[in-house]
This record gives sequence, structure tokens and C-alpha cells, in this order.
Amino acid sequence: MDLAQGLLLNEDALKSVPENKKEAFVYDWLQFLQKVLKASQKNDIQEKQAKLVEQLTSQIQKGCGPPARSLIGHCLAALYKVGDSFTIYKTVSKCNEIVKCKDDSPSYLSTRLAAIVTIGILYESQGRLLGGLFPDTVQVLLKGLKNAESQTRSETMLALCRILIGLGASASMYHRDIYKAGKSCLVDRSMLVRTAAAQCLTELIKESGFVYTNEFEVLVQHCVRALDGSSYETRSAIARLLGNLVACTQKPRPIVTKGKKPSAKEAFDALENGFVHAGSTGGARELLKGSSITSLRSIRVGVTEAYVEFVREIGTEWLSRNLPSFINRVLNILSHPKATPNHIESVYSQRCVSYILRSTLGTRLGETQQQTAVLELCKIIKKQLSKLDAFSNETTNISSDTSHNQHILVSCLQETGSLLRSLGASALPLVSESQSGVLDPVLGVLLYPSLSARLSAAWCLRCIASAFPWQLPGLIEKCIEKVRAYKSSDEALSGYTAAISALVGSAQDTPGSIPFDKTKVIFQLADDILRSAGENARLSVFRAQGAWLLFGSLMTLGPSAVKPHLNKMLALWKTAFPRSPSELEKECKRGDSFSWQVTLESRSGALCAMRSFVAHCGDLLNEEFTRKLMVPLESAMALIGALPEIIKTQGSHLKASAAMLRLRLYDILAFLPASVYEGSFSSLLRELVAEFTLTDNPSNTTTSLLRSLCHQDDSILLGSWLRETDQSLVEEQLSGHSASGSGALEHDPTSIYLKPPANNVAPGPLPLGVSVIDAAIALFGLAFPRVAMKHRLQMLRHFDTCAKQAARNPQRQRAIQINVFTALICALKGLGDCKKRIGGADVRSAASQLIVDALASSDTTLRCAAGEAIGRMAQVTDDQAFVTQTIQKCFEKLKTARDVISRTGHSLALGCLHRYVGGIGSSQHLRMSVGILLALSQDSNSPEVQVWALHALSLIVDAFGPMFRSFVDPTLQVILTLFLQVAPYHVQVHRSLSRCLSALITTLGPELQGTAASISSARSICLTSCAIMSHHIDAQVQAESVSCSQQLHMFAPRHVELASLVPRLCKYFTSWHLVLRRAALSCLRQFAQREAKEICDIVTRNKNNIKSQLVGTTGLEGALFQMLDNETDTKLSSDIRDTLSHVIQATAIEKLGFWLSLCKSVLAASSDITLSSGDDKTEGRNDGEDVQSFTSTAESPKKQNMVLPRWPTRVLAIDIVCKIVAMCREGSPHHFDLAFARAQVRSGIKGDYLVVHLSDLVRMSFMAATDNNTQLRMAGLEALQTVIDNFKDVPEPEFQDSVILDQYQANVGAALRPAFSDSSPEVTVRACQVCSSWITSGVVSDLSDLRRVSSLLVTSLDKVSIKEPSSPQSNSSECLSTLEILAVLKAWAEIYIAAINSDGNSLDGVLSLVEPHLDTLAQCWFEAIKDHATLKLPSQLISLLPEKGGRFFSLETMSTVRVHYNYAWASLVHAFASWLNKVEFKKKLEEGEEDNDSGDHKLHLVMGVCVEALCSPRISDSIDVIISCLSTIDVLLDSDWTRKRLSHNSVVKVELLNVLHRLLLTRDSNQSQKIVLRIVRNILVSCKESLHGTGGNFSPKEVGEGGETGEIEVGSSIVFALLEVCVCVLVRSMPYINPEFRTSGKGGSCNYRDTSDGEVVSMAVQLLPDVLCLCSQRGALTVLPPVLYLLTGTLRVAVKKENDFQPQSSMNVATSTLQALRAIMTSPFIDENGSYVDEWRKLLQSSLATVLDFVKDDFLAYNQTLVLTTLSLFMLTSPDNVVRNPELFVQVLDYFENCFESKEDSQLQIKSLLLLAPVFRSTNQNLACPAIHRIAPLVVKRLDTAASDVTKENISVLTECVNVIELLVSLVSGESKHEMFEMFVLLLINCLKEDDSANDEAKLQLHDSALQRLLKTAPALPAVFKNVMQNNPDCKLKMEKALRENQVKSKQKQDELNRSQSATTNKTLRSQPSIKLKMDFSNFGKK
Repeated sequence: MDLAQGLLLNEDALKSVPENKKEAFVYDWLQFLQKVLKASQKNDIQEKQAKLVEQLTSQIQKGCGPPARSLIGHCLAALYKVGDSFTIYKTVSKCNEIVKCKDDSPSYLSTRLAAIVTIGILYESQGRLLGGLFPDTVQVLLKGLKNAESQTRSETMLALCRILIGLGASASMYHRDIYKAGKSCLVDRSMLVRTAAAQCLTELIKESGFVYTNEFEVLVQHCVRALDGSSYETRSAIARLLGNLVACTQKPRPIVTKGKKPSAKEAFDALENGFVHAGSTGGARELLKGSSITSLRSIRVGVTEAYVEFVREIGTEWLSRNLPSFINRVLNILSHPKATPNHIESVYSQRCVSYILRSTLGTRLGETQQQTAVLELCKIIKKQLSKLDAFSNETTNISSDTSHNQHILVSCLQETGSLLRSLGASALPLVSESQSGVLDPVLGVLLYPSLSARLSAAWCLRCIASAFPWQLPGLIEKCIEKVRAYKSSDEALSGYTAAISALVGSAQDTPGSIPFDKTKVIFQLADDILRSAGENARLSVFRAQGAWLLFGSLMTLGPSAVKPHLNKMLALWKTAFPRSPSELEKECKRGDSFSWQVTLESRSGALCAMRSFVAHCGDLLNEEFTRKLMVPLESAMALIGALPEIIKTQGSHLKASAAMLRLRLYDILAFLPASVYEGSFSSLLRELVAEFTLTDNPSNTTTSLLRSLCHQDDSILLGSWLRETDQSLVEEQLSGHSASGSGALEHDPTSIYLKPPANNVAPGPLPLGVSVIDAAIALFGLAFPRVAMKHRLQMLRHFDTCAKQAARNPQRQRAIQINVFTALICALKGLGDCKKRIGGADVRSAASQLIVDALASSDTTLRCAAGEAIGRMAQVTDDQAFVTQTIQKCFEKLKTARDVISRTGHSLALGCLHRYVGGIGSSQHLRMSVGILLALSQDSNSPEVQVWALHALSLIVDAFGPMFRSFVDPTLQVILTLFLQVAPYHVQVHRSLSRCLSALITTLGPELQGTAASISSARSICLTSCAIMSHHIDAQVQAESVSCSQQLHMFAPRHVELASLVPRLCKYFTSWHLVLRRAALSCLRQFAQREAKEICDIVTRNKNNIKSQLVGTTGLEGALFQMLDNETDTKLSSDIRDTLSHVIQATAIEKLGFWLSLCKSVLAASSDITLSSGDDKTEGRNDGEDVQSFTSTAESPKKQNMVLPRWPTRVLAIDIVCKIVAMCREGSPHHFDLAFARAQVRSGIKGDYLVVHLSDLVRMSFMAATDNNTQLRMAGLEALQTVIDNFKDVPEPEFQDSVILDQYQANVGAALRPAFSDSSPEVTVRACQVCSSWITSGVVSDLSDLRRVSSLLVTSLDKVSIKEPSSPQSNSSECLSTLEILAVLKAWAEIYIAAINSDGNSLDGVLSLVEPHLDTLAQCWFEAIKDHATLKLPSQLISLLPEKGGRFFSLETMSTVRVHYNYAWASLVHAFASWLNKVEFKKKLEEGEEDNDSGDHKLHLVMGVCVEALCSPRISDSIDVIISCLSTIDVLLDSDWTRKRLSHNSVVKVELLNVLHRLLLTRDSNQSQKIVLRIVRNILVSCKESLHGTGGNFSPKEVGEGGETGEIEVGSSIVFALLEVCVCVLVRSMPYINPEFRTSGKGGSCNYRDTSDGEVVSMAVQLLPDVLCLCSQRGALTVLPPVLYLLTGTLRVAVKKENDFQPQSSMNVATSTLQALRAIMTSPFIDENGSYVDEWRKLLQSSLATVLDFVKDDFLAYNQTLVLTTLSLFMLTSPDNVVRNPELFVQVLDYFENCFESKEDSQLQIKSLLLLAPVFRSTNQNLACPAIHRIAPLVVKRLDTAASDVTKENISVLTECVNVIELLVSLVSGESKHEMFEMFVLLLINCLKEDDSANDEAKLQLHDSALQRLLKTAPALPAVFKNVMQNNPDCKLKMEKALRENQVKSKQKQDELNRSQSATTNKTLRSQPSIKLKMDFSNFGKK
């Protein structure tokens, strides 16, 4: 196809292309040409324009395929737009001639269609240039309509539509002609023509006033008629036409010269008339005579969508102004009797009205307008209630009026509930203000005569409770009071019990919001109502229903609430049913119809409560309780068998109650394991089969489960894709099964307390008849796998018999077959889930015969079901021959059959067989299957066959995956050919093609990146097909195009052009079709994962070309934010949020200012801005600018439709702000450096830093924290805490000792103050966190400022000290109260901890704030810790607890409050321990109560809780908890009192050390290790104090560990436990000291965990010497070897040059190790009187040998200075005979010698001499003399050559050598001293310079030093000095010369000094003033 990439069509290449590929070649050329022309200039194409026009017009005449037609038109339009437009007339005239031609042959049709399409596109693009040809063109097109076939009519209408777009008002002379043609086509028999006509008329309305004036009513009637039997696409187009038509009547338009625009009343009357009277009476009567009920529903659905389209077109502003009238007009539909003739139609009408209200009020209004809508709806409710009161005061019959008014009430209440639920806490003023009248009207409806109205009111109350959980207890209490007050009213009983049930059910949305005392009250109320059911016959049914409804709702609260009442419930369930079969038999023989009705209602209620219990309290459903529960259930199953006889005897009015009983029984059995009722299968299955085969049911009821049981890919055949549309709520009415879309609350009252639907609409249970069949089929699927084979065979044969017996009634036969096949699929699915097989040959034969017959059914649904069934059956058969035979039968049938039905059914069967058997199981049939299906897919005579064959082919492609690779190329070629040839109106074919293409792309996968010819061809076909799909008229096909492009981008990203794809996706943001919006966002989400920045840049560059009102100045990011406010679809909203998250992750740091500005505008652009007061004008103006920046868009004509951000979007915005702060924290530290940021700005360097935007951060946090909405307030407080945590340490450069947050004190206080007065405990909890963070941050130092914030916590503490959540008088939830209390205590605990641990002055005043409340706090902390410990007890001990539970919880709330205690307990324990240490224990110590055990229980409680937490793997997941627990133990052990109490309890110490050891093994936190070692140090101190007293004096005793034997007991030894901890720390930090590591050959280098372990290692090393103090003399000898081993190993690591420690850390570790060695070498154990001195000395010798050994191996690898220090320490500190060993001492001196002889390092030489000096001074002659004899000659030798070898580097070494010789001289006495002195003098003289020419600085320095030393030394022994001078004349001359030079230098220095002083004096004299003052002012200012 590369030959097609040229400006002109390569005709030679086209001729060489095979015939079947020519269309693709031309299409590729057209596609390339269009792309080139868009980017070309006039000069580029001027020479080739004529040829291009010729080639394009020739393609029109050749008759190209549908996709190429529009491309030709667009290419011509682009060509004339860029180039010369002279020949455009000629081109259009040629097209007109083609259309005029009367050739009606099929071959000419494509040519005519191409000409029509081209005309339309040319006029749309260049309409102003073609004004002269316009009359001829319109005449030609209109004349061609008369005898044209449907496709021509459709294209003609679309061409006229384009002409109207291009010419606008210029075409007014033919507007009426076009209108007449469009009106005629609007009622065409072809849906395609109707759709096109609707589009044309929609465009005509915009330009012609007569359409919406004089012709308004006529056009409305035609629209209504067009809706009759319309398809979804047609219905949508006509709805848009109607909506635009009505909207034009209300828009301010230019003055209409003729006719009058209808008023709003007339316009709405027309719509209302179309809805109400269509098909029966009214304006559309003549047009719709004889219409069926399906036609009526399709008309009503279309009109319903027209209402929504009207609002979409007219805009939000109009809706806001006319809200009351609009709501009343919509609701007025339900007041017409013809709209509600029966129950089902009433439900349909209600759902239509609900859809209108939901789609307008719920999505088109901002939050403020929605609150207004709620008030208007409540006014209507009041009005309806007042009507009821007026009627009740009269004597007239009110039943008819009630039946009509109830529908209005239902719609009002459901929409009110949905609005309040979506508004959340933002609508708090509506509920809290009594004058607004929201709650009172809703509660008033609970007394309404209609059940549906009462249930709707209950549902509305549930929505209110979900929005305001803290009001739930009060609402329940109010309803309970009403039940007791109106206990003799049936409506009150029904309404208020339903309301209580709904309110209890709302607790599922907000767990823990109902106090357990309230649940007890409700249980008692339900029990009282049930017991009183028999007291009043009139109320019996209502009481029974109400009581069981309450019981069922209470079960949803979970096991904790139900468990106390479980035995009572079981007794009630048993009482409700006969206890034995004989009792049941007696019961059936007595009673009347009324008593049986009460009985059946009561038993169905009991079963419903059971079902609720099983579903929500599974933890209580053990084997024993299940067995007890089966007693009433078995009785219920027996009762079902007797129901037909009871109904026959008592009357048919019991059928509904009996059906409800069966429904409840089927439901609960489906929740239980099938094994528990296996013994009742025979009777149960008989009932189930009779249920769905309609044995006793005269109506033809069908199940609703079939479409959900079929595979989701089959939605293209079943039409279930309509559920994925915005209109699914009303479009469901037109689906196939019985009562589809007719869900209503009254069908199943239990739905008010079950989990609500996710789409924020009231639940809609299906009618009872359908629900029973659904439940029976679901239970049949669970039971069938456990049935014996013979029973399976009987049932399958029975199914066949039932279907054949109903053959005389096709409708009934169809219903039975649908039910049977649904049950069969469900059964087969159950077999597959259980991994069981269907059975033997007879069972398979019976099932296959049943299925095969249905494959040839004329009903599409049945054929789909049969295909699904045959596939699932093949999956559960163990006979491979069955699969083979079935596939062969399908082959034969497809080869021989010529009818459409057989071909379609068997094609699907073939696909389903492959889908469920899999590629491996059916690979031998692949070639034949693909060949047959490809042949069928090209059958152009039957589009239906093509659809089914292509769908089956896509199933096979999915099933085989890579195994299908060899068939990909021919399949792709067929797909492309069909895309190019099949007409667009065959939408199903194109959908199947797109689905097949998607499967093929998945099969190819990453291969698409390849460069082979076959891959390139396949990739080209995929891209071309995607392009064709993207221009299709159907939204589903366009969505598949996006999906395929998404796949291609994933597999071959280089070949997908994002620059053109991304703008197209943005255009879909405002698409009318949900599927397109979903596809666009899903695709963008994938792109954003890798190319977020690129797609944002693309959108920014193309924002002017993207015709979307969302994409404006804020780009893609702002468009996504706005979509969040417009979209209600959960999946779509999730994709938007994910896309935003990816974009933020990629661009937030780079576009920091943009993101913060965008989030600020979102937060500021709330609906509350319009209500802001005028006091703060500046603030209001700024907010307005923010709103403008967010809502303004480029070229946005529908700006009035913009919705200001709702609270979920604002919550997302503040969350994004927090995320951005976190990203900046992880990134550059400059984001938190104000001085640096300001310097960068001043220097003009490009960059943005977060600290610059701090004011915006604080402002956004403040705005969110002070909003009305609870969730937003919590998010705002969270953001405020994030700001505080991240900026509390950022200094303010302009003010010293000040932080940048200091200026925002007022903002923080203002944000916190309202949070503490909030009625929501969650807000208070979050505010407490922020408050503690602010106080402990150190930002505020002024005590008065701190007190203003802390006063908020003081107020909360006052409430805590008097509050008991478990008290019965509390009206709030115990769980939430506990959370609030713990949050307050935690905040105070954190403040106290920070205050006592502060080491600076920033928190000095904080402690003074806490101290006044410390006693109260300590008591509360202690109680909370006790509660936490109680909650940690095992379940076996719960029964031993007091009845009231703990201090802050009750027994019922134990399971729910655990999470709250887990959140707070660590801080409370730490704070309480600190209080004990600082206050109580200190006081006890001062009072001398060391032996008093009064505080032991507190100590043991705190220690126990912490140790338990440290041992718990779940809690140990949090490092903060670990740190807090360790800090608590550290604080406790820091107390002298605690250490004394634990001093004699070695078991506690050992256990604690073991816990700490395990913690060190599992945690790598450096901080935790430091605290652990501090704790170990305290334990060690405690042990030393207990063993040696507190004086600190240590002497060896035999009472220590080890005793006389020296044995250390591993399990109980403190010493061993201490060593374990130390070894763990050392080995984890320095693995090489582990001998196993060293011998395993893992390398010689040491690996360290991190560079901050030096301090930890030092702490561990310092503990080792003290461990010996806990041992006896013999025990110490046992412990000493490992201690020395650890010390020498640590020393080896520390002195090694290449290690992971920082240099300073290495020095610290070495220092600590040497200190430890010194402590051991000076230990009392080594005293001369010790028992084991020799052993100690040998061990020390071994340690020394170890050190010498490792330094000998590699001299340069270790720090010689540290090694010298170590050796010096051994020589000077160790006992005498340790170093006396000759071999060791020689090695030591060798090392010193080597270091001294090291020429490279002068510092090392100096260090060696410095460390030897103490050795030389030693009084131990055995040590000093050998060292002197070894080193002194080396020093003398060095000095002897000093004069010639001196350099800058070694001058200091020579100086130190002189010091050493001087030291040796001082140490010698007698004659030897004179000799040494003479040598010393000679050496010094030798250091003097030889001659004057020596100018070397080093020599001069040595000369001066030696001379000064000689002058100092000579007077000491003058005689000896004189003798030296006399005996050495050369030395004398040298000395004299040096002295003379020294005198000259001294004189020169003195002269220079004198001159300097003289110059200074003269300068001072010159500077004195010449005029003398008479007064001396020198002392002025002195005191």
C-alpha cells in the first residue's frame, strides 16, 4: 500500500493491484490525500489540482464503496479550500447530473450515492461559494426523493442537512421545500431515513422560524408518529429534534415576521400530549390508530428523552430560572389517568418521569440549584398531602385521586432522595432548618394510603440518613415514637416500620452510625408488634409485615448487633412455622382465607428475615445453627407443596402471598449450602420446575436472567448493550422479557434496607411473578449438579414435553422455552463451577436434542440461548466424541441449509463450542470452522447471516488466540473488504466486524511492531479499518474504533498517530453517547500512563480545532475536571480520576503553578459563591476570577450549560493538592526553601517552587475546611495538616528565628474553630489531629496564641470527662462517640509527649497548657489503655467482662471500635508512661514508696500492652506503632522506681529482652534499634543495681550468673539475652563478624546495612563490658570469649579503611570498642587476687594476637592510626604479662617500626612516636626497655640524616623525633645521661644549616627549631655541653655561626619593631585636632 501514498492517484499501480484490493488501495490514497491537503499551501497543489479533481470525480463515477464516498467529498472540499475554487461549480454540476440520471440499476446506485454525499460535503464546506447552484441542487435532490430507495433517501436527507449547515439563512427560499421533504421522510418505513430526516430537520430549526411557530404542532405530531416502532438510534435522533424544537420556542430569537412562537405552556402541553395520548386519543390519534402497547412505550420513551434534550439544549440558566414550572409540568404527566391505566404502565410512566428529573435536576444543575429543586419538590409533596387532607374531609371516594397522586409523590420522593444523597452534607441547611420543610413532608407521606408512596418516603429517609449519618439516631427515634403513637393505624404501621427499616439499612453505607441501644429498642419494638399481630384482625397483616421487615433490616447490621438476640430470633422463626408434618396437615384443614393471608404474609416475612440473617451474619452461621435453622425451612418446603390445595380451597386472592412465600424460600435456600437440604431435593425440584415451566401460571411470564447468564460478548445479538447507554433507565422498557424495566419498590419492600444500586436511583425490584421465576431458576442451577442422573434425564425430557405441549400457543411456548433455557444454562454453569459432568449418553442426548431444536427457532433470543447452552454443555461433558459430533453436525447444517435461521443459529453454536471448549480442545476443527464462517460472512444477500457468522468468528479468534495466527491474514482481508463494501445502515454487520477486528489485534499482539511484509500488511489493514470505523455513523462502531486504536497503541505505539487521535478523543467528551465517552476516557487513561505530558501538549496545541466546549484555556486537565461534574457513570468517573492521577504524576512538578491555580479555581468556583455576602468585596472578586478562569472556554457557545464543581470534584482537587505537596517533598528540597526560591526569581532563572505558593495552599485548605460539606471539610483539614507537617520547619528569611507559617496563625485557628462545633464526629476527629500537629509544630511560641487553639481541645476534653458512649441516654452512635473521645485523648497525648521531649525553647509553653488537665488526662488515658487491653483478650474470656463493657465502649460495639483503638492507643500509652515517669513514679520515689506495689498494675498494664503489640505481626506492620511502644518502655525503664520494681524479676527482663531481640530481627529501622539499645541499657542498669547496689561500686561476686560452675542457662539467663541483642545488632550491621559468614566464602569485604549504623554499633559495643558485671567470676570467664570476639571483630571492621560507615562513624565505633576493651582490661575480675587471672590474661593475649593477625595480612587495608592506638592500649592498660609474651611484643614493636618507617604518611610516623612516648615513660621496665631499644636507634638514624633529608612534609616528623630523644634524655640518669645528652646535642647541631646559601624554608625551620632547642637545653648540663663543643670543633664553629646569625636577625627584628612603633606614634599625633577643647568630653555617656 506504499504505492498509494502520493498526491496523485498512481493509476499504473492501481491497475496492477488485484481486483479484491483495489478499493482498499483507493481508500488508502484518499486517506493520505486528505491528510496532505490539510497541511498543504496553495502553491503546493496548484499544478496538480486539475488532475486531482479529475481523478476524484472519476472515482465518483466509478461508484466507490460507502467509506470512500465521504472521503472523496472531504478531499474535494479540502482541495477547493486550499487551492483555486474556479472549478467547484463544474464539479457540483457534474454531481447534479449524476443524481438526475434516471438509471435505477443496482450498479448505478453507488455512483448516485457518492454524488449525493459529495454534494453535501462540498456545500457544508464551501456553501457560500455555491449560492448560485443552490436552487438547482436542492431541486435535484428533492426530486430524487420521490422514487428513490431507502439508502438514497437517507443520504439525500443528510446532504440537505449539510447544505443547511453550509448555507445557513441563505437557503431560506427552499426551507419550506426541505421541511416538507423532511416531514415526509420522518414517518418513512425505514428507520435509517427517519434518523436522517430528524437530523435534517434539527438543523433546519436553527435557521427557520416557521418550523417552531406555525408548524410546531404538526411537526410534533409527525415526531410522535416517527417514534412508533423506532429503533434506539432513530428514537435518539427524533428526541433531539423534539428537544431542539421545544427549546427554540423558549429561546430569545430574532423577531418572527410570520406566526407566533408557542408559549412555554403550549410547548409543554404538546410534549405532554405526545406522552399521554399517543396511540389512544389526542393530537396523534389519527396517526397512530391501532398501535400496540410496544409502540406506545417506544413513543413515551422517545418523548421522555425529548424532555431531557430540551433541557440540554435550552441550558442550565433557563432551567434554574424556570425550575418550579418545569418540575410541575414534568410531574403533571403522572396526573393523567391515561398515563397510569394499570400498575405496570404506571411504573413505566413513573420511571420515565424519574429519568427526566434525574437527567435534568441531577446532572444539569449546580449544588445550589439542586437545593432549590429539593425545596420545590417538597412543596409539591406538601401540596399533594394537602389534597389528601381535603379529600379525606369530604365524603367523596378518594381512592381514584389517591391512585393518581401517588405516582407524583413517588417520583418526587425518589428524586428528592437522589438529590439529597448526591448533595451529601452540602444540603445540611435543608434538613436542619425546620422552616425549609424537607423532613416534615417526607415523614407525612409515611401515613399516605398508597404503599408505593410510603415505601418511597422510607427510601427518601434512607437517602437523608446516608447524606447525614449523624442524624440517623434522631430519625429512628422519631419514627419509633410515631409507631407507638399511631399503633392502631394500618398506614402508620406500614409506613413507619418501613421507614425504620430503611434507616437501619442505611447503616450499611456508614457502619457504626446506629447506637446499639437503638438496635435493642428496635428489636423490642418489632417483637411487641409481632406479638400483638393477633389482637386486631384489621391490623394483623400490617403488623406481621412491619415486624418482620424490622427484623430483616436489623440483620443487615451484622453479627455484633444480632448475636445478643440470636436465640430469640430462632424461637420466633420456629414459632412461625408448623413444628411437624402432622401439625401442618391439621393447619391446612382449618382457618379461613383471611387467617391464611395473615399466616402466609407472616411466614414469608420470617423467611425474608432468615434470608437477611444468612446474607449478613455469616459468622454466626455455624453448622449447629444451620441445623436448627433447617427445622422451620423444612416446614416451609412442606407448606409449599400444600399451597395449591390451600389456594383452591380459600380463594385465588392468596396467590400473591403464596408466590411471595415461595420467593422468600427460594432466596434463602440459594444462600445456604445445597448439602443442608439435599434430602428435600425431590419435592423442591418439582416445585422449581413447575415454577419456570409455568405449570400453574396462566400468564406467559419470562425470566429476566437470560441476558445476564449469556456471555457478555453476545450483547451484540441480544441487544443488551442498551444497558450501557445514558437512557438505560427508560430503554429497558423496550427489552424482551416480561415486565422489563418495570421495577418498583412496592414489588419487594425489603429492597429499602438492602444494599442500594450504585447509580443513585431508587431500587427497582421486578414484579413478583418475574422475581419468583428468577429465584427458582437460580436455585435450580445450584441444585441441579447434586441431582441423580435419572432425575436429570427426567427433567430434561419434561422440558421438551412442556415446550411441545405449548406449541399451539406460540407466545406461551416462547415464554416456556426462554425460562427452560435460562434454567438449563444456569444448571450447566453450576456444573462447571462444581467441576462436575452432565452425565451419560442418554442425558447428553436429551439435552442436545432440546438445544438443537432451539437453534432453528425463529426467536433471536432463543437461538442465542441455545448457542450458549451447547457451548456450556460441551464444557461439562467428558466425552470428546460429543464435541466432535456436535461440531460436525454444525458443519453439515451450515453447508446444506439455505435459510437464515439455521445458518445464524448453527454459526453461533459453532462459535460457542469453540469458546467454551477452548483452542486446544477443538484445534482439529479450526480450519473448517474458519472457512465456513468466512464464507458466510461474505454473504451479502443476508446481513443477518453476516452478523452471526462474524460474531462466531470473533469468538473463535478469542478462543484460539495465538493458535489462530495462520488465519489472521485472510480474515483481515475479508474484514477490510466488508468494511469497504457493506452499507453503513447495516449497523450490526459493522459492529460484528469491529468486534472481530479487535479480537484479531489481540491475537497479533506485539507482533504488530514487526517489519516483515506480512506484519506490515496486517498492520496497514488494521489502521485502515480503524479509520473507516472512526467515520461510521454508529456510536458503537466508533467506540470499537477507539478501542482498536488503543490496542494498536499498546502493541505498536510507533504506528499510531497520537496527534490526530487525541483531538478526536477530546471531541468525544461531549458526545451524546455514553459508550463513546467511555471509550475515549479509557483510551486516554492508557495513554496517560506513558505519554501524559505528550497528550496534554497535543490538546493544548489543538484546543482551537477541538470542537468541544470542555477543552478551553485549562486544556485537558480542566476538561477532565468539568467532566467529573457532568458524568454520573461510575466506570467513566473512575477512568477520569485515573487519567487525572497519571497526568498529575507526570506533569505536576513541571506545571506546579498551573495545577495549583486549577485546583484553586475548582475549590473557589463553588455554587456558594453566588450567595456570598457583599462585605468582603475583594474576596468575592477574587473568587469570581477563579470561577471565570475555570469555566471560561474558547469558542464555547454553550457556556450556559456549565455546571460549577460539585463537592466530590472539590474533594478531588484538595486531594490533588496534598498529592502535589507529597511529590514536592519527595523531589527537590528547594520546594521548601523560601530564600532559595526568592533568589531564583530575582535572578530570572526559570522555575517554580512550592514554597512560593504557600498562601494559596493555606487558602485552599481553609476554603475546604470551612465548607458545608463534611467530606470536603475532612479533606480540607487533611490538607491543612499536610501543609503544617511540611512547612513547619521552613524559616522566614526576612525575620530571624521565625518560620514561614507564623503569618498564617489566624487562618489555621479560623479553620479549626468551626470543626470542633461540627455535628459530625469524623470532622472533629480530623480537627483534633490538625490541632495537635499545629500546637506541636513549634510554629506558635506565644502562650496566648497557643491557648486560643488549645482551648478547642479543652472544650472537647470537658465533654470526654463526663461522656460515656455506652450510656443508654446517648443519642449518638457509641462507635462514633468512642472515635471522637479517642481522637481528643490522642491529640492531648501527642501534645504532652512533644512538650516533655522538646529540647529547645519552641515548646516551653506547651507543657503549661497541659499541666492543668494532666490528672484528668492521665485517668482517661489509663481507662482507654484498659479498654484496649480488654479488646485484645481472646474471645473465650469475653464472657468474664462486665456487662457494661469498658469505659469508652460497650460489649456490643467491641468488634466495631477495635479499629478506633488501634488508631489511638500507641500515643495514649506513650503519654501515660511519660506521666507515670514524670509524676506518679517520681512522687512514689520521693515519698519512699519503693516497696509499695500500688502502682504495679499500671506498670504491668502499660508494659503488657506494649509487649503484646511488639509481638503481634499485624500491629507490627506499622513502624510508628513500634517506635511508640519502644519509647514507652524506654520511658518506663528510665524511672528509678520502675527499675527497682523490676530489679528482682528476672523473668520479666528476660522475656522483654527476647521480644526486643525478635524485633531487631524483623525491623531495619535505625531509630527503633537505638531505642531498643537504650532499653537494654536500662535493663542492664537495673540488673547491676539489684546485684551491686545503687552506689555503682562493682566487685566480683559469686552471686552473679554462672555461679561457681560458670554455666549460663540459655532460657532464663539475662546475660545470654543481653548478648543475643548485642550480637543481633552487630551482626546485622557488620555481617562479616559472623564466623559462618566468614567461612562460607562470601567474600572478604564487609557489607553494611546503611551508613547510619555507627551510633547503633557504638551503643551495642558499650554494653558488652557491663554484661560481665552481671556474672560471677567463673561466669564472667565463660562470657568473656564471645565478648572479646565481638569486640575484636567490631574493631576489625571499624579500623578497615574501606567500609560503609562515615569516617566519623568509624572513629566513633573504634573509640567505643577501645573504651570497652579498656574497661575489660581494667576490670576487677583481673585483679591479682582474682581466681581466674591467668585465664583472663590468656584470653586478652588471644585478642591481641587476633588484632595483630588481621593487620599483618594486609597492612595498608586498615587505619594504622587506630591500630597503633589499639596496640598502645594493650601495652599500657592490660595486665603486665599480657604483652610480656615475646612473640606478641615483637609483633607489636614490628608494627610500630613499620608505621614509623612509612615514608608516605608523615602523620602516621608522628602518631607512632606520640603513642610510644607513654610506653617509654612506663615504669614497667619489661615494657619500656625493649621498646626503647627497638625504636630509639631508628629515631637517631632519622635525625642523623635530617639536615640533608628535611622537607616540608617531614619537618614535623623530625620535630617529634627531637621530642622523643629529649624524652629519652630525661628518662636516663647517671653517666648514661651525659652520654645521651652529648648525643642529643650533636644531633641538634647536625640539624643546623651548613652555609648561608641554604634558603630552603624547611631547612630554615629545622635550623631555627634546633637552635632554640640547643639554647634551651645547654644550660641544663653546661659542663657536658662545653665538653662537647671542645671535642667537636666543627660543631663549635657551626654553633657560633648560628648564634651570630641569630643575633643579627634579632636586632633586625627589634629595629623593624621600633620603626613600626614610631610610625604609629607619628600617625596618632598627626590625627589629633589642631584646636584644643577647653572641656574634656572623654567621659561623656559613661555611668
